[in-house]
Amino acid sequence: MTLAAWTHCRLATMQADAATPYGLVDDGVLVVDGQQIAWVGPLSELPGALQARITVRHDAQGALITPGLIDCHTHLVYGGDRAHEFEQRLHGASYEDIARAGGGIASTVRATRAADAASLTAQSLPRLKALCAEGVTTVEIKSGYGLALEHERKILKVARALAHSTPVDVVTTFLGAHAVPPEFAGRPDDYLQEVLRMLPLLHAEGLVDAVDVFCERIAFSTAQTRKVFEAAQALGLAVKLHAEQLSDSGGSQLAAEFGALSCDHLEWLSPEGSAAMAAHGTVAVLLPGAFYFLRETRHPPVALLRGHKIPIAVSTDCNPGSSPCTSLLLMLSMACTLLQLTTEEALAGVTRNAALALGLRDRGVLAAGLRADFVLWDVAHPAQLSYAFGANPRLRTVVKGQSV
Repeated sequence: MTLAAWTHCRLATMQADAATPYGLVDDGVLVVDGQQIAWVGPLSELPGALQARITVRHDAQGALITPGLIDCHTHLVYGGDRAHEFEQRLHGASYEDIARAGGGIASTVRATRAADAASLTAQSLPRLKALCAEGVTTVEIKSGYGLALEHERKILKVARALAHSTPVDVVTTFLGAHAVPPEFAGRPDDYLQEVLRMLPLLHAEGLVDAVDVFCERIAFSTAQTRKVFEAAQALGLAVKLHAEQLSDSGGSQLAAEFGALSCDHLEWLSPEGSAAMAAHGTVAVLLPGAFYFLRETRHPPVALLRGHKIPIAVSTDCNPGSSPCTSLLLMLSMACTLLQLTTEEALAGVTRNAALALGLRDRGVLAAGLRADFVLWDVAHPAQLSYAFGANPRLRTVVKGQSV
C-alpha cells in the first residue's frame, strides 16, 4: 500500500479538543495510507519509523489544508426554477402567501414531476459540480419535490446516480412529508398515509439513508411528524427535522425525543427546544442562504445554542425557492455576517459539525484513522475562507486519498 505524505503545509485539523483555534498545526505533515489518514501533526514530531515508510511525497507549498467540506442540508435534485416567485416577494408577497396560492414547493413539484430522470440529472449535476469546485466532498440530498412514489423514487435514484458522476459522497434523505401535493389538497392525513406507504418501499430499494419532515404550520404538525418518525425508527433509519423556521411548533423537542441527528433552520427555537436538543445530542443546522433570500428578520438564537453547547452546522440549503445557492464558501461568510458566528464556528459548521449532522463519524476532522478527505487552499489562515465572500481559493481536493 502506498504511504503518501503532504508536507510544507499549515493544517486546520478542526479537532474539537484541540489546544489551538481551528486545531492549527504549523509546518504540518499529513500522512495518507490508502483511503485513510495515517498520521497528522507537526513535521518535528513525525515518527522516524513512519517517515521511513513514506513512498510518495507531495509538497503543499505552504497551502492551508482543512478537512473536506460537507454540505449537510440540500434539496439539490429538482426541476425548473422559481425566479418569478423571487419577483413576487420583492413586491411584498411572503413565502407563506406564495405557498398558500399554489406556488412554493407545489410549483417545483409540478416541474420535477414533469422531468424525466435524464432531465433531472442534467439540471442537477451542474449544481453538484459547483459545490465540488469549492472543496465539498460530502453532500446530503433530500427528496421532497415528487410527493408521489414514482417521483420520490426518481429523485432519490438521480441523487444516488450523481455520486457516480463526481467524486463527492452523496447521502440521501427521504422528505416525502415536505408538503401536501395538489391531489391531496385539504387531506393532509390521507397524504401522510401515502408517505408511510412510500417509506418502507424506498428503503427496501436502498434509496434512503435518513428521513426528514417539514414540521411547520404550512406543512405538517408535530402529531403527523411523530407518525413519520415512528415509521423511520421501526426501519432503523435516522431522522432529522425542518424545525422552527416560521414559528415555534415544538418540533425540536419532538425531534430530540427521537434522537434526531439534526434540527434545521431554527429561527424560532425556544429555550425548551434548545435544552431538549442538548440533552439528546441533536445538531443545530443553520441555513444563512434561506435567511438571506427570504429577508428574515428573526435570527436563530446562536447564544442559546452556545450556552447549551449544541454543535452548530452550516449548509447551503440549496433549493429553488428559498436558497438557490451552490456556494458553501459563501455560506461561511453569511453565517458570520448575518448570524454572528465566529469564523472558527463557521468552518466547524461545514466540517466537524456537518459530519455529525449526517451521523458520519469517519470524516469532518483531520485525524488518524479517519477518511482522507481534505482540501488544499491558497490562503494563510482559515479565517480567510469566511472573509473573502465570492472568492474560491481552492487549490486541490483529495477524496479517500485520491486527488480529484
